[in-house]
Parts: sequence; structure tokens; C-alpha cells
Amino acid sequence: MQHPDFRALTPQTQEATRRQAVAAVRSGISQLEAARLFGVTRQAIANWMEAYKNMGSAGLRARKRGRPPGGSLQGWQAAQVVHSILDRCPDQLKLPFYLWTREAVGLLIKKRFGIELSVWTVGRYLARWGLTSQKPVRRAFEQDSEQVRWWLEEQYPSIRAHAKRVGAEIYWVDEMGVRSDHAAGRSFGRRGQTPVIPGTGKRFGCNMVSAITNRDHLLFMVFKGRFVSKVFTTFLKRLQKQVGGRLVVLLDSHPVHKSAEVQRWIKATRGAMELYFLPGYSPELNPDEYLNQDVKTNAVGKKRPSTQTEMISNVRGYLRSRQRTRGAVAKYFQAEEVRYAAM
Repeated sequence: MQHPDFRALTPQTQEATRRQAVAAVRSGISQLEAARLFGVTRQAIANWMEAYKNMGSAGLRARKRGRPPGGSLQGWQAAQVVHSILDRCPDQLKLPFYLWTREAVGLLIKKRFGIELSVWTVGRYLARWGLTSQKPVRRAFEQDSEQVRWWLEEQYPSIRAHAKRVGAEIYWVDEMGVRSDHAAGRSFGRRGQTPVIPGTGKRFGCNMVSAITNRDHLLFMVFKGRFVSKVFTTFLKRLQKQVGGRLVVLLDSHPVHKSAEVQRWIKATRGAMELYFLPGYSPELNPDEYLNQDVKTNAVGKKRPSTQTEMISNVRGYLRSRQRTRGAVAKYFQAEEVRYAAM
């Protein structure tokens, strides 16, 4: 069936088409099927669904064609907009958006200054202001900024000085679980047709715990069961045995890390191993998190293991390659938020 060019339709017909397409998707058909049915791209369907999610039926209404009324932003107005983007999220300003998009910025300008701009004009403004579209970093509301400041300016420098004084090596420790259905990266395909990657429908996973230093050292343990006190104590024993000297271990406040069994074992080392805990809800302060991301993306997300055994083999193989690659571990300490730990 030959569909007319959507752009050639009247605004009223476009609005009707948008409403019908959204209703069809909400009734259960896929966005790809809706795109074929109404003769538009899948991206158009996705945009309409997003508009409906953020603004309801108002997001599907017809708009006047041609250059929107209004004018250009003055310097003081532009400064206010940039400050709002950098300092607040759209929902904090009572806008029906979660992230800053061109549409969200345009709506902010319209509400604040009464100036209506096209998304293309807003895009040019954003580029002129040096703002780019980026994947945001998620940060917990519960994080205590004063504790983070104390850690960066006082606690960590004190720990580093102590480790140097007693001849201990600092290791950053973290654990994570990986699953067979984790996916990462992108794949090329025809416009409007999402690439399909075959993989097992079975769900399985494994866990790993690792320790890294800013001197390019990496130690790890991959296991099948749950992360419990006995598993963590076993890892710490292996860490102590392989390093052979005094150790300062930095890690988060996971219940297992603070369990009675782990604390008893640490006490039995008589100072050979010390544990220090990062501020709560602050995973971005641990360089080992970047190793976790690396493993999830490259050892799991871009491969398709068909069994748990194959997954474990992939993870171990990738971690061993990180151990052998000179400078690979040290690079995790170059990210802006953990650069303090590179010294």
C-alpha cells in the first residue's frame, strides 16, 4: 500500500494520524508495525509515544506551519537558560520532561520569556552555548555531599598518608553480578528497522569481586553462588596471600563488607589488612566501578554466551587480558570523578 508523504498532509490530518498511531501502539501492536501501517518511520512513532508520555494528548496536537512567532534571545535571557540547564532538571522546573532535550529547552524558553523557537533553532543555540547531548550519570538522592567533600579533602588524603607511613598498598575493591540478557553497544541496520541479534532465551549469570590499584594491578575472583561473607573472606585471604604485604582496602558499605565474620577475620590479621569505607551512595568515587562497566560492556554485553560456563569463561578471559595489558587498569583512574585516587 502506497502512503502519501506525511509532510504533505494538512496539520489536522497529521494530528489525526498521530492520535491513531499512538492509540494503535497502546492497544498492543509494536511500534514497527504501527510505522508500516501508517506509512511513517519507526522513529516518528517513538517520538509521538514520547510526546504522549510527557504531555498527554496535548503533545500530539497540530502546530502552525512556518517560522514560529517570537524573536531571538537576548544575552541575559540566554544566560538564564544555560544556568537552568546546568543547575536543574526539567521536572524540577515543573516541565513535563525528565531530561534536557531540544523540546524541553524550547518549552522552558517559551514559558519563561514568551518566545517560541523551533527545535532546530534551539539546537543551534545549544551548540553555540557549548552544550552537547550526553548520557547522564545517575546519582542517588541519598548521597551526602558533605560526606563526599570530607572524603575527598580529608579522609582519603589521611588514608593515603597512613598507607605510605606503614608501607601498605592501597587496593580498591568492588563486586558485581552479570546476566546473560545484558546488552551494550550499537549495531548498524536499515533506517526504521531495529537490528535483531540472536541469543539464548535462558537466563543465567555469575558474580565477580575484584581489587585494583593505581599501580596497574588487578586481582579478581569469579564465582557462581551468592555474594556472602564466606565468599568475601575467601577473596580477602587470596588477596593477602598474593600481595604478601600490608594492605589498605577501600570499598563501599555493602552489608557483607561489614558482616561480623569479615570483621573477625580482619581483626585476626593484626593490622596486616585494614578496611576503610567510602561515603554512602557514592559508587562514582570507586575506580573499581569502571572495571565493572568495562567487563559488562566488553566481556558480556557484546558477546552472546549460551551457557553459564561460557559466560564465566568469557569474563575470566577478559579480566586476564586486562591484567596482561600494560596501562589498562591505570586508565580506570583517569576518569574525572576518581582522578583523586590516581596519586
